[in-house]
Amino acid sequence: MFHSVGNIEKYRTAKGPLMTRFPRSGIPRHWLAMAFWRRKMIFLVGAGLIGIVSTGFALGADKATHLFDMLRDEHPVLAFALTCLSFVAAAVATARWFPAAKGSGIPQVIAARRYEDRTTRAKLIGGGTTLWKVFLTLLGLLCGASIGREGPTVQLGACIMFLLGSHLGLRKPQGLVLAGAAAGIAAAFNTPLAGIMFAIEEMAKSYEKRISGLIIAAVVVAGAISVTFLGNYKYFGNTQIAIGFSRAMIFAMVCGVVAGLGGTLFSFLLLASGRLYRHFSSGSKWVPYAFPAACGLVVATAGLLTHGYANGTGYEQAKLALESGQTMPLWYGPLKLLATLASSASGLPGGLFSPSLSTGAGLASIIGLPLADIPVLGGLSPDDLRSIILLATAAYFAAVVQSPLTAFVIVTEMTVSNTLLVPLLTATFIGAGVSAGLTREPLYHALSRQF
Repeated sequence: MFHSVGNIEKYRTAKGPLMTRFPRSGIPRHWLAMAFWRRKMIFLVGAGLIGIVSTGFALGADKATHLFDMLRDEHPVLAFALTCLSFVAAAVATARWFPAAKGSGIPQVIAARRYEDRTTRAKLIGGGTTLWKVFLTLLGLLCGASIGREGPTVQLGACIMFLLGSHLGLRKPQGLVLAGAAAGIAAAFNTPLAGIMFAIEEMAKSYEKRISGLIIAAVVVAGAISVTFLGNYKYFGNTQIAIGFSRAMIFAMVCGVVAGLGGTLFSFLLLASGRLYRHFSSGSKWVPYAFPAACGLVVATAGLLTHGYANGTGYEQAKLALESGQTMPLWYGPLKLLATLASSASGLPGGLFSPSLSTGAGLASIIGLPLADIPVLGGLSPDDLRSIILLATAAYFAAVVQSPLTAFVIVTEMTVSNTLLVPLLTATFIGAGVSAGLTREPLYHALSRQF
């Protein structure tokens, strides 16, 4: 053992005190510290819990969506009324009891990482707020809101890691929160690489080398548990598309611009509606009730006009269009955008990921219509239409979140579309570039300033 400070310094490596080694064994000294192994065990145990809870949340969300679809098919008038009334009840209850639970959940996690004190973090990603968000997200899907479970799953993952770290005495849980968010994305979509990229590109906006290994470990554990229970599924199925590279690049550039403008419009309207609501609701007794009621009416009407596509995630219709190569009616995309905007603006807890992907798939109809009339293209084949749907989906999503690499990886992992890698990357960067050029900052980071 060491007998003096000088001996310790003698065996200290260039990386600092944590890399001090014992002279004969060569074992790093920090490997024998309980705190070192406790931190790693918290990451792994937390990731396992995230995988289990996320799986249950996914099954519950699917069940809630299925029940609403059954109600809409058998009793459309009752489903219409239920959507309108549920928006008022959920938005008012959330504003009164858990105001930090509104919206996606990702802005809360971003805001929580900015604060040092545990009390403020607990208000944003604590157990009460997160449980309320999960419950209201399931209720929203049961009542036809155009929301997804992915954003709440990110907050759920961050919450589990935060609570474990707080109760087990970790002083700086930022890394835990980041790993929890990444594990939540991986478990929600069965996209481990997207979980890692999302943590780096969107949540942290930087590469934190010290915790990168633990983030990967958390993603692997959560993803493995999700696959164990749900199977090794692909969100949009196996999509192998045979299309020429030059042709695909033309589609990518068009989709990047048009879908990018659509995603930019959504972000602008969502932020603007929030500012208007805060302005008119201050000191008003009826605006907090009338505004979510109007939002519920918009969603219910859009769902009625699109035969349910504007309700829920829109997953089934988007997947069917991608698999068959048949685009949806022209008005489906804009109405899905409007329904998602109304659902998010109302203050109802729920995520944006799935509805954004479905909106992008719906906008492909608008993009494909003029392309089909271009003589040099000679019409559009089913594979052409499938590629346009996929590229529009990625570009719109990239424009909403302004994270092109995350959008590229998540769509690639969800579809296994290896033949469109370069066009997909092109579409996402154009879409995100259009959004970045027309807005001040990314949507989630702008929303996080409310907290």
